[in-house]
Amino acid sequence: MRPEPLQASFLNRAVRKSLLASLVALTAAVAVPAGAQDLKAVMHSGIRVLDPIITTAHITRNHGYMIYDTLLGVDENMKPQPQMASWTVSDDGLVYSFTLRDGLKWHDGQPVTAEDCVASLKRWADRDGGGQMLMRSTRSIEAKDAKTIVLTLSEPFAYVIELIAKPSAVPAFMMPKRMAGTPSTEAIKEHVGSGPFRFVESAFQPGVRIVYEKNKDYMPRSEPASWTAGGKVVKVDTVEWVTMPDAQTAINALNSGEIDFIEQPQIDLLPLLTSNDELEVGVLNTLGYQTMGRVNFLYPPFDNPKIRRAALMAMKQEDVLGALVGNPDYYSVCGAMYGCGTPLGTDAGAGTLLTGGDPAGAKALLKEAGYDGTPVVLMQPTDVTTVSPQPVVAAQLLRNAGFTVDLQPMDWQTLVTRRASQAKPSEGGWNMFFTNWVIPEVWNPIVNPMLNGGGRKAAWFGWPDDPKLEELRKAFVTVKTDGERKAIAADIQKHAYETVNYIPLGQYVPPAAWSKSLSGLMKSPITTFWNIAKAE
Repeated sequence: MRPEPLQASFLNRAVRKSLLASLVALTAAVAVPAGAQDLKAVMHSGIRVLDPIITTAHITRNHGYMIYDTLLGVDENMKPQPQMASWTVSDDGLVYSFTLRDGLKWHDGQPVTAEDCVASLKRWADRDGGGQMLMRSTRSIEAKDAKTIVLTLSEPFAYVIELIAKPSAVPAFMMPKRMAGTPSTEAIKEHVGSGPFRFVESAFQPGVRIVYEKNKDYMPRSEPASWTAGGKVVKVDTVEWVTMPDAQTAINALNSGEIDFIEQPQIDLLPLLTSNDELEVGVLNTLGYQTMGRVNFLYPPFDNPKIRRAALMAMKQEDVLGALVGNPDYYSVCGAMYGCGTPLGTDAGAGTLLTGGDPAGAKALLKEAGYDGTPVVLMQPTDVTTVSPQPVVAAQLLRNAGFTVDLQPMDWQTLVTRRASQAKPSEGGWNMFFTNWVIPEVWNPIVNPMLNGGGRKAAWFGWPDDPKLEELRKAFVTVKTDGERKAIAADIQKHAYETVNYIPLGQYVPPAAWSKSLSGLMKSPITTFWNIAKAE
């Protein structure tokens, strides 16, 4: 490798110094009372979309957990627990009653009511794949009184509690009825929750900074905090998320004490942190992530199943993981759509993903399919290190197999917005993008957002129309034994690989980094800021 020219090196340092100075000036502009404890964090992405129901973007989900709460949570043993509400189930398994706990208030001072929660559940279910399935088996959902929500099924459905409790993609966040009445295709205009933090709207700069303050009216549960369940005790006065697209700048800011936490530092830069005795580096999300590619089923070339299979055969997990993570201590090849190491994890149907790909076979399949060189519009986010490398590597793997690729750079929030477009690729749409899921988002075929064959109206971005997949998913929630569910889950995965519903590209566990002045950080698949204390 040629050494970096001195002038270029100086300019890079100057740019980083300028960015760091801008951060100091930016955060100083936030009105923090004297003596208040302010925790500054660099998250994996800037945030522009604030509605946690209309997107599955992790940064928006994390924002959701700051200001909203959920009826149920999930603890570190992967079991649902009461959060805003407790629940009972009728003997026939068809009636679920949820009772709100005392003292719940929205940030505007109004009491949380069952009517608010009914409206919130309906809006959530309209967007969430598992929620859509649940509603198809639901006779009614209504407020029995101010504190009681009653959900009555029309037929057995085994995953009611697990769906309402699930920690991600999409969590069932509770909102006031006036907000939850917003159509699920439209973003909410207010951001009022009942959660442990309040959103400071006056300090919000989309894509640059977001600020939260402690909700002094929040009443934590008495149980110890565990994942998204238990007592969410806020021990700092404000939390600021500041955006730093340049990984080196974020590292410098943590080293100099200008920030307190980096959610996902670039792994090849970790030695710059581990050498600082005042910092700690560790894995908080021990289950990790699945990285994956998704194609658009609506338009050429991926409306052709043979061409989708050719794209899958072109992929090589090791190449993608090597570019994304680098250090094999933090990643593993995995063919399980439900995540390796989970109860339903299986290699069924994974084929060439576990053998290093098959570019020659992909070329032959492209020829058989009559591929005419239609460009693959591949969206490439440039500002988020956890999703930037995959499209670059995939573009080359696809080209090696004979695809024409149009790699289009953009920031992540633009991608998050654009992937919702069903326009033709030539008119602002897309053919392929890459993202990551925490394992609890994919660990069964009901919560996994990609395993939804509902087409244009119901499926996740990419919009496969797959009645057989929907039949298999329905069978999964109606059988009675774990053995039957495991067998059906394997059949679902085989079918999803045959249709190339999506392309799993391996599993990884990114470390976080933080100042030792912080204590109480919780191991969880969701990055949380409750229970964290900051020393003077």
